[in-house]
Amino acid sequence: MAATKRSRRRRACAGVAAAVLLGDAALTGHVHGDHGVHNPAVLGHDEGRDEREPASHRPTVEAAFAAESYRPGTVARLVLFDAAPRLQIQIFRVGDGHGLLRSRDVMRGDFVGRAMSVGRVSNGRVLRVHIGNWPSGFYYAQLTEPGGRVGYAPFVLRPARLGAQRVAVVLPTRTWQAYNFRDDDLNGSADTWYADPYRATAQLHRPFENRGTPPHYRFYDEPFLRWVAREQLGVDVLSDADLDTADGDTLARADDLLIFPGHHEYVTAHEFDGVTRFRDRGGSLMFLSANNFYWKITIRDGVMTRVAHWRELGRPEAALVGVGFYANDFGRHRGPWRVRSTRAGRWIFSGTGLRPGDPLSSGGIEADAVTPDSPRNVEVLAEIVNLFGDGRNAQMSYYQTRAGAKVFAAGAFCLACAIWQPPVRRIVTNLLDALTPAARPETRRP
Repeated sequence: MAATKRSRRRRACAGVAAAVLLGDAALTGHVHGDHGVHNPAVLGHDEGRDEREPASHRPTVEAAFAAESYRPGTVARLVLFDAAPRLQIQIFRVGDGHGLLRSRDVMRGDFVGRAMSVGRVSNGRVLRVHIGNWPSGFYYAQLTEPGGRVGYAPFVLRPARLGAQRVAVVLPTRTWQAYNFRDDDLNGSADTWYADPYRATAQLHRPFENRGTPPHYRFYDEPFLRWVAREQLGVDVLSDADLDTADGDTLARADDLLIFPGHHEYVTAHEFDGVTRFRDRGGSLMFLSANNFYWKITIRDGVMTRVAHWRELGRPEAALVGVGFYANDFGRHRGPWRVRSTRAGRWIFSGTGLRPGDPLSSGGIEADAVTPDSPRNVEVLAEIVNLFGDGRNAQMSYYQTRAGAKVFAAGAFCLACAIWQPPVRRIVTNLLDALTPAARPETRRP
C-alpha cells in the first residue's frame, strides 16, 4: 500500500474510532442469545427473553426478497407487502459509509445499476429485479414512494462460484429473522418465539421492522461491513442459505477462512455439519461475537422451526467454536477483556501495544466460556472478569487442529462492533494474516 494511502486510511479510521466504541449507547438494551424457554414461567439468568428493538414507526414501504441470496446476473423476486401509487426502486451495495450509523431504521450504501420506476403496486405483487454482475456483498433495494415513505429490502449477493475469494464473510440471515418482531398475520402478536415462548416457528423472506433494516444492524453488522469495504478486503459474502447448500468438502476446496462477524445463533444440521467438516479439513473459523451455533433449526417451505439446543442433541457448540454460551443479562453489565499471557496471544495481540492484564475494548450482553466440551488445546486469550457478577468470566479463545485449522472466538458481544478501534482492528488483521496464508494482500496491513 502506498504511504499516502496508508496514512489517509489511518486518519480516517482514527477519526471514527471514538464514535463507535462499545460504550453505553452501543450496548444498552441490545440483547441476544438463548432467550427461548421451555417453561415461560421460568426466566432465569441463563434463559431470558430478548428485548424488542424499538420500532421507529416512520412511514415505510414494506417489501422483501424471496430468497436470502442471489448470484450475479440473475433475476431476483421482490415481493411487496404494501400498496403504493408509484415506486422508485434502486439497488445499493453496503460500502464505506463514513462514521457511526445513528438511526436504527436506515441503511446506507453505494447505488448500483439503474433506478426502476414502477406504477401502482398492491400487497402481494412480485417485481422482477435484474441483478447485475456486481461483486459479492451485502445489498439492499431502497423503495421510495412519492409521499415520502421509504423502505429497505436487503439481500446477500453471493459469488458466481464459491471460492472466487479465499475468505468468506457469513451473515446471520436466519438469526435476523428469529429476532424479527413483525406481526405477519396482524393479530396483535409478533410472529417470533421471542414474543411467544410456546411458538416454535418464524417465517423467512419477510420484511423486517424499522423500515426493513435487519435487527440491531447498525451495531452488530454495519460497522464490520463498512470496515471490509474501507480496507478493500477481498472477501465473498454468504448467507445461511448458501452454507446450507454447500457441503464441508466443497467449502474446504473453496475457502481458507469463514468469518462469522455477527450473532450466528440459529443453524440447520447441514450448516453445522458443513462448517464442522470444513474445520476438520483444515479450514479456519473466526467468530467475532458470541452465542454461535447454539440452536438447531429446520427449514421447510420458507418457515424456520426451532428444535433444540445443539448441546442437548449431543453436539455442544463449544467443540466447534471453542467456547459455549452460558448467560446474558440484557446488557446491564459490560467491561473490558483483560489480556492473558498465552502462546497464541503473542501473535494475535502483536502490534496492539497490549500486555497481559491490559484492558481491551468493552464487551458484554452475552457471554461464552470454555467448557469440558471445548478442544483440549484451547487457549483463553482474554477474559471479561466476573461479567455478570456471578463469578464467571466471558472468555476469548483460540485453538488449532492437527489438520491446520485455526479457530478464534470473541466470547462476548462483540469485536465486530468495535472493529474501528485501533487495537481491535489490529487483532482482526493479525488473524486474517495468520488464518489465510494463501492470500495476504498488503492492503490488509493496518
